[in-house]
Amino acid sequence: MKRVVVGLSGGVDSSVAAYILKEQGYEVIGLFMKNWHDDSVTISNECPWLDDSNDAVLVADKLGIPFQTVDLSEQYKERIVDYMFKEYEMGRTPNPDVLCNREIKFDVFMKIALDLGADYVATGHYCRKGIIENEEGLIYQLLSGVDTNKDQSYFLCQLSQEQLSKSLFPIGELTKPEVREIATKLNLVTAEKKDSQGLCFIGKVKLPDFLQQQLKPKEGVIVEILEDAPIYHHHKSVFDSKIEALQYLSKKIEYTINDGKVVGKHQGAHYFTKGQRKGLAVGGTPEPLFVIDTDVENNIIYTGQGKNHPGLLKKALFISNEELHWIREDLVLDTHETMQVDARIRYRQPLQKATLHKVNRGLYIEFQDLQLAITEGQFAAWYVNEELIGSGVIS
Repeated sequence: MKRVVVGLSGGVDSSVAAYILKEQGYEVIGLFMKNWHDDSVTISNECPWLDDSNDAVLVADKLGIPFQTVDLSEQYKERIVDYMFKEYEMGRTPNPDVLCNREIKFDVFMKIALDLGADYVATGHYCRKGIIENEEGLIYQLLSGVDTNKDQSYFLCQLSQEQLSKSLFPIGELTKPEVREIATKLNLVTAEKKDSQGLCFIGKVKLPDFLQQQLKPKEGVIVEILEDAPIYHHHKSVFDSKIEALQYLSKKIEYTINDGKVVGKHQGAHYFTKGQRKGLAVGGTPEPLFVIDTDVENNIIYTGQGKNHPGLLKKALFISNEELHWIREDLVLDTHETMQVDARIRYRQPLQKATLHKVNRGLYIEFQDLQLAITEGQFAAWYVNEELIGSGVIS
């Protein structure tokens, strides 16, 4: 009987994960992670972690498994919250959920579980684990979930072989409706509970309120760039090398206030992200305004009308060596090597045909089609068939 510690979050997915493992004959222990203390930034008077913790207790009780709470708020603040503030301050848009999995659930939490004598850690993620064997030994695969609508492999794109070797994803073979059905049959308190929204394990946090704790409001201007602005006229189609072409395709456009006209004011460029439409409070344009870039140094937001604005579309991106991660270490590309993959630049984005190009400084991803709002600080992940093999932070 192997021992598994389940991260019981107080949601339906982890509840059913715990039940399945128990049915499979594992010795199951439920562990709730408390990651946040600061109630000043949650929406309304709800205290989500308390409600979630209570639900987790009731589920553990119903399933007849031991349960305890671990307080990881110190590590969470250090590894996730401080990182987020730093990234936003630099004008990048971090993905706390990917970080939370890499740094908290499958690192700090995993170490606690192993100290409790666990053989594995299990979560309620919609993804699957595969194992293949070669001369070197066992290789662990991260496979997308059977429910394509809920597949969460993207959020685990930074896991290592070591972390995967000790992980289990019991609901990866199920669809969300099937998970709810099991919970209903078992009469679990979480059966009808809505999926959690907001930051990983913090609950319902309003991001601007959250950021305003450290990044002070500062009034600046909103500039609209027209789609036929001269800055978009420098088209280049002949290059001396493939690398030069990739540099050109992935290059960030440097806007200045003189490239467009001032159409409004904002309270801080660091609260906005590329592709954002809400919160600009500028009306009267034929098509909605989207953020096409932010300049945190000069506190300017650049915008353009409509989703097809040239400032929003790009065919390539770059990831530096420092931010490059391969789950499948046996598939790592050498300099000048290429690979055909399917890639995505955000959660729930349908997979896009792309080619990886390894260069000295890092890796280019060249897409077959133009991509909307490629955003610095977010994670790009690439797949071969159903398997997520690597990822990296967009430079």
